Amino acid sequence: MGCNYTSQLLIHLQSNAPSLQVLRQQFKIEIMIYSAKDLSIAYDGNVVLDNLNFSVEAGDYFCIAGENGSGKSTLIKGLLKLIKPASGTLQIGRFLKDKTGYLPQQTALQKDFPAGVFEVVLSGRISKKGFLPFYTAKDKAIADENLQRLHVFDLKYKCFRELSGGQQRRVLLARSLCAAEKLLILDEPAAGLDPIATQEMYALLKKINVELMMTIIMVTHDISCVINYADKILHLQNKQVFFGTVNEYIESESGKTFMKTNGNKK
Repeated sequence: MGCNYTSQLLIHLQSNAPSLQVLRQQFKIEIMIYSAKDLSIAYDGNVVLDNLNFSVEAGDYFCIAGENGSGKSTLIKGLLKLIKPASGTLQIGRFLKDKTGYLPQQTALQKDFPAGVFEVVLSGRISKKGFLPFYTAKDKAIADENLQRLHVFDLKYKCFRELSGGQQRRVLLARSLCAAEKLLILDEPAAGLDPIATQEMYALLKKINVELMMTIIMVTHDISCVINYADKILHLQNKQVFFGTVNEYIESESGKTFMKTNGNKK
């Protein structure tokens, strides 16, 4: 798959996607995923993020942007309740328990993990097992479904460490989808990928967002690609530089400056 496939997929999604607002009203979907008010997060008493005010709603494709060291990954830890707020409030949708998938930044150890692809993807169902000592037929069917959704079903019986970087990232995303029902959180999912694989990754995430009504929160510094897919942008620089829609961000001074600095091709 290349640029032509990615472009066709984006056009299809834009022309066939139902209005999220209509679906929210029709099915009475609870809107709030996260709501931050005057939120600050600290490490060892040192404030890393200060005075954040933003919201994430059901169905959003929400991008957290900023330079390295700006606090993006720290905020993700806060959203995952791995770090408590130093001050302010962070409200979390009450239905998210055990319905969130998380894809962290890939490490060198993960790239060389000696396991089969299906085994890796199936392990995403661990949080659903409860007290069962084995995977059920339903677990295996969901793993197969997500392998197909990410176009890596033909790699099912391959060894994970023998795959290309792009293939590995898709397999790990399939694993995250096995855990996700309402929310998918990703930390630099396209880091290290070539431009074509990067565009394909973002297009697949948009497909998941639209077709599964999956809320996506993604950390990236690659804003020039993400503005073609995301709905909202939160720009951090150890504080909140911007929060709003993609169109508002493109017109803002902070958006223009960041996109120019990071080589926006739009």
